[in-house]
Amino acid sequence: MADQLSYLFCTRTSRDLAEKIAQYYGKELGKINFQTFSDGEFEPVLDESVRGGRVFLIASTFPPADNLLELLLIIDAAKRASAKSITVVLPYFGLARQDRKDKPRAPIGAKLVANLLTAAGATRIMTMDLHADQIQGFFEIPVDHLYASTIFVDYIRDLNLENLTIASPDMGGAKRAKNYAGHLGADVVIAYKERKKANVVEEMFLIGDVVGKNVILIDDMIDTAGTLCKAADILMEKGAKSVRAMATHGVLSGKAYDNIENSKLLEVIVTDSIPVKNNLSSKIKVLSCAPLFADVMKMVHEHQSISSKFII
Repeated sequence: MADQLSYLFCTRTSRDLAEKIAQYYGKELGKINFQTFSDGEFEPVLDESVRGGRVFLIASTFPPADNLLELLLIIDAAKRASAKSITVVLPYFGLARQDRKDKPRAPIGAKLVANLLTAAGATRIMTMDLHADQIQGFFEIPVDHLYASTIFVDYIRDLNLENLTIASPDMGGAKRAKNYAGHLGADVVIAYKERKKANVVEEMFLIGDVVGKNVILIDDMIDTAGTLCKAADILMEKGAKSVRAMATHGVLSGKAYDNIENSKLLEVIVTDSIPVKNNLSSKIKVLSCAPLFADVMKMVHEHQSISSKFII
């Protein structure tokens, strides 16, 4: 059983998801007062005592960078208010694509963010579908790395598709696709892409047979949707019966909504780890990750094992 009180707070841009999590958790969100100065500087102040308690701070760190700064300031406020522990709940971990030094004089942004969160006072991180699993090792504090597969696998089963095939839009996602296929008893195909610069796919080739298959593309995020739409085109050209896409994080920048709406994708399913304007495309469906995070937060607070919440 829990031996301390729990408190839930959130950053302003993650409030919609945080309210859902709080509802499933069974607790009201704590209030934060923001003072904003004329030059844009802001100061968050917790509106209740958290002394000796466990703080859960819900925040996805998508751009602009003020979202990350706001999170760091609230962590610092909770630490200075004598919270016993501060669990940062990051449904979407921003800068995760900067997980290695792949060119001269490049930063490792994911490691920098890990250092900042720890320095601010976070004592535990809870996140979902990191762009690279090794980011967990960037932290010197416990990390609960959850997977949206616990949400998506049930949805796929409910579709009851014949000749189901799981596809990865790139070589990097091959392991993820294989794991999904293993749970669903499906085949796997891989789209091999070549890039010359970020967000632009030059060429793409298909590895595997999709004739007459209902294909589901699996990825960790959708940014401009260029890769997914190109993969869908190739899959349909190679004889696929239908193509859907599932991705944990709907970044959906640039012309993503138009790309999806005008693509051969039948449906695109994402979670609400990032706010999604699903009214801009009839093909986008949002599944909430709130029940998953609320359950794991309760388990962590009550010192229970969370292994039952892992599928992939």
